Amino acid sequence: MQLHINTYGTYLHVKDEMFEIRVPESEGSKVYKKHHFAAKKVKSILMAKAAALSTDAVFLALKFNVDIIFVEFDGKPAGRVWHSKLGSTTKIRKCQLEASLNKQAVKWVKEWIVQKIENQVEFLKDLKKHRESKKDYLDEKIEKINKQAISIAKLEAESIAQIAETIRGIEGTAGRYYFSTLSKLLAKEYQFEGRSSRPALDPFNAFLNYAYGMLYGKVEKSLIIAGIDPYLGFMHRDDYNQLSMVYDFIEPYRIHVDRTVFKLFSAKKVNQTHTDKIKNGYTLNEMGKKLLVENFNNYFEEETHRYRGRNQTRANALQMDAHTFANTLINKNQINNDNVGTV
Repeated sequence: MQLHINTYGTYLHVKDEMFEIRVPESEGSKVYKKHHFAAKKVKSILMAKAAALSTDAVFLALKFNVDIIFVEFDGKPAGRVWHSKLGSTTKIRKCQLEASLNKQAVKWVKEWIVQKIENQVEFLKDLKKHRESKKDYLDEKIEKINKQAISIAKLEAESIAQIAETIRGIEGTAGRYYFSTLSKLLAKEYQFEGRSSRPALDPFNAFLNYAYGMLYGKVEKSLIIAGIDPYLGFMHRDDYNQLSMVYDFIEPYRIHVDRTVFKLFSAKKVNQTHTDKIKNGYTLNEMGKKLLVENFNNYFEEETHRYRGRNQTRANALQMDAHTFANTLINKNQINNDNVGTV
């Protein structure tokens, strides 16, 4: 279970060894509604601005490995409270650094981005099943997007730096085809002109941006648990305080956001009450965040699908993939070391 605290004046503290969330009945009200949650059932707590928490709540969260994340207005994580233990061997991070400088990084980056594009294609194929009149249009776009994935798969290099700009260009082309296609499939009042952020130029992008922000936090936590350094990326640059590996690793999982947001708009569950106009754009308001958070968390944390032969939540699948990545880095490094001196 993920708790999302988004109401002005909310207070999180501990009572009877449980999280107690005190929510004012209206803005400025001194009358509160109280909600109680057992710590062992809570996986993470997202807190927006204008809320408060006690140190007892922090200690209870640390005791039960509950991730506390502070989020910006657009859902992007600004910081988190997590225990100070490494939780894994430092060998993984050493191998991650080595991989970032050699051909392993090329292999992983290509896989992640090709998988993202293939996920987009599969989504469009699913949408085509119920849109017979759009079949030819969708077939044309699917073919164009597929070509971008093939182009990336064919790239060869000794280090990711040699092909990074080429990958970004091809990835950008695929993204423009994909999002323009999604827009065309929506009712006219929901259509949008490409991707935009900070600010979003339309309600659809405002929903996408907030959900991607939530996904960043989930990917970062999964990498940390697996022993991966979230700041040591392969393709994204090592800028100051940049979660480069999160931005690399997240690519195949963006589809979960796309499917959730598109479903909300295509089912006409989003209306003008869910977003606010701001200078030069749109932002989600409290009602919009509630609608998105409930639907995305249900899709990502509760619903199951077949993965590696078992029914898994998408959150569990993400964690399994992070562990596989970490284990592969170690094993690959071990193989390379075993080969030294044997030729």
